[in-house]
Amino acid sequence: MQIPLGVSNRHLHLNTSDYQTLFGEQPLIKRNDLSQPGQFAAEQTVSLKTDKGQIDKVRLIGPLRPYTQVEISQTDAYKLGLNPPVRDSGNLDQAAVIEIIGPQGNVTKAAAIIAARHLHLTPADRKRMNLENTNEVKIQLLGEKGAIFDNVRLKVDENYALECHLDTDEANSCLAKTGDWVEILQ
Repeated sequence: MQIPLGVSNRHLHLNTSDYQTLFGEQPLIKRNDLSQPGQFAAEQTVSLKTDKGQIDKVRLIGPLRPYTQVEISQTDAYKLGLNPPVRDSGNLDQAAVIEIIGPQGNVTKAAAIIAARHLHLTPADRKRMNLENTNEVKIQLLGEKGAIFDNVRLKVDENYALECHLDTDEANSCLAKTGDWVEILQ
């Protein structure tokens, strides 16, 4: 079965308090919807800074969440002089400390991670694909520089759209782009 691929660029999620520190009273403005229902890229961007480097125009993903999390690639981590852990979204255990700079203020906290590669699916998708007894799969990326990726974590929720997410480093290594296809290898 072929599953669509989404390539995830660096971005961040903010909690309400940090959003207000960074953007003041400015409302969160939707730029465009993302493939996962209810998720959107916001007009707002920030800068990420460490004493080793800075990356500007990092997109905020809405809606606001209960936690603040910065998702970067390993290439970004090198530029910033960080060593963030690979984590599922929401797991900030041992996250790297990073300064987030907005137009109204800044926040420094342990929030930087490299997101674990993952597959969004519904419980019905999971059952249909006979994946009920596993939390990880191996996928094959199709194409000229196809690749096989282990440790693709399953993220199951009734509201998810079926899609596999890789970060930009993973996708670039095999010339993949959003809209390409992957297959699950059992």
